Amino acid sequence: MATSVRATSGDSPPPAAQSPGPSAGSRKRPPSGRSGLRSTLYRLDLKAVPYVFVAPFFLTFAAFGLFPLIYTGWLSLHRVELGGSAQWKGLENYTSLASSEFFWNALANTFTIGVISTVPQLLMALGLAHLLHYKLRGRGFFRVAVLAPYATSIAAATLVFAQLFNTDYGLINTALGWAGFEPVAWESSKWPAQIAISVIVTWRWTGYNALIYLAAMQAVPQDLYEAAALDGASRWRQFLSVTIPSIRPTILFTVIVSTIGATQLFGEPMLFGGSVGISGGSGNQFQTLSLLMYEKGWVTGALGQASAIAWVMLLLLLLIGGLHALVSRSNRIRNRAGRMRTKAGS
Repeated sequence: MATSVRATSGDSPPPAAQSPGPSAGSRKRPPSGRSGLRSTLYRLDLKAVPYVFVAPFFLTFAAFGLFPLIYTGWLSLHRVELGGSAQWKGLENYTSLASSEFFWNALANTFTIGVISTVPQLLMALGLAHLLHYKLRGRGFFRVAVLAPYATSIAAATLVFAQLFNTDYGLINTALGWAGFEPVAWESSKWPAQIAISVIVTWRWTGYNALIYLAAMQAVPQDLYEAAALDGASRWRQFLSVTIPSIRPTILFTVIVSTIGATQLFGEPMLFGGSVGISGGSGNQFQTLSLLMYEKGWVTGALGQASAIAWVMLLLLLLIGGLHALVSRSNRIRNRAGRMRTKAGS
């Protein structure tokens, strides 16, 4: 049976084969002016806005940090007096410091005060942090209390300690008299004056360092203490064999920061000495580098020599920072070698 298919008048012939090409919807239109501006603003927002956010810090640092540093270095190469013009002297200010007994005396005083204030301070901070690390009643109160000296004004604390160490009517000499000792000339003698200033520094910064150590101790894994307790280690042995090695980087950090602070010591000796505080006592017995710099710049008016002392202090701080980097690197290398030996043994 034959079947016929008729094409109706409404039917259209099959479309002719067209060459392949992009459709109208897939064609890329040239960007209009508004979309081009949007893409430009988007790129600026993505790349430039972060620099805008950090620009205030760099502008502030350049104005109040970098420029004074460079300008001080320029002054250190000149002879400058207050109200006078600058005369080029080259390295003469530095060579005069090398032959000045006042500079070497201030450098020695800075070193000795730094040692007798930093070592007891960090040792007591370690002990306080170790005690606060255990569960005690009122532990939160004690943690706040040890930080109270740090929040106290330097001027207020130094004036109080100056009264305590007063030679004539101070409480310290009174207590020494009750114990049968002769009164000590805390202000006019070299070592007693430096010890008194170190007591002020130690009182103010011990609690601050103790909280830093406490934070590091809380990050030590508790499994190490449990393993040491199972081996029969006492708390003192755990402190020496577990706590100290675990917080060694923190201890090194506090040593460096305390050394930098001792190098810049200024407020405590100046206020402790009273009317002769700027010169570090009647015989310069506790004059530090910061006090010598202040005296040269604002008492005698020799801004060039004061700038040279400031740059010497900067070089000392850079040297301390370099030693810190070397010690940290050697510790990392030692720890990496220890881990490799442990893996090889296992």
